[in-house]
Amino acid sequence: MIAATILGFGVIFVAELGDKSQLMALTYALRYRWWVVLGAILVATTAVHAVSVFFGHFLGASIPADMMSIAGGLAMLAFALWTLRGDELTDDETSRAARVSGSVFLAVMSAFMLAELGDKTMFATITLATDNNWLGIWIGSTLGMVAADAVAIVVGRLLGKHLPERLIALIAAALFFGFAVWLLVEGLVGASLPLLIGTLAAVAALLAIGAAVIVATRRRRAREAAARRVEQPVPLP
Repeated sequence: MIAATILGFGVIFVAELGDKSQLMALTYALRYRWWVVLGAILVATTAVHAVSVFFGHFLGASIPADMMSIAGGLAMLAFALWTLRGDELTDDETSRAARVSGSVFLAVMSAFMLAELGDKTMFATITLATDNNWLGIWIGSTLGMVAADAVAIVVGRLLGKHLPERLIALIAAALFFGFAVWLLVEGLVGASLPLLIGTLAAVAALLAIGAAVIVATRRRRAREAAARRVEQPVPLP
């Protein structure tokens, strides 16, 4: 259980670096009291990761360990490419963070629960719970996410919006690539030739799709930045 807690904490902490949830935590913490924001994140994360661990635990009980290791490696590779692409708040999420009124705690909690459903940290938690102690993964993953968001809150309050997001994303991506290689090698040791070929084909497909998405995203962001520069009014002399 202790090993699973440490593993869950480490993987999810890395997954949160530069993630949408950190951006949301920073946005809310710049406007509201940090302990209210962090408390809401803790409740939302505990609930979402409980669901993730439940599904991961029962999936892992019926799938061979080598297949789960390969699936985990492919998932980590996808997380690395996702991190390289970079995360961003949608217009709707940004406006919700700016307009929220009434109960700040409930607003932040609901926003984080919705943001985490289908996020890479949720899938990472499911993957970890398939082959590790479920209680340790639940505790570790929850603490890892809260700790990462706490870092975003602290750094954001100290430095405002001037965060080295790209450097953080590159470090996180490199760690995910390391996790991916580790899990894939572990799962492919002694594997059959069809499984080896299929896994390598899946890796190649992920890399190709990831590269295409990253290039398309960067081009879109460049066009949006250029459009914003054009729309800015020219100051009168």
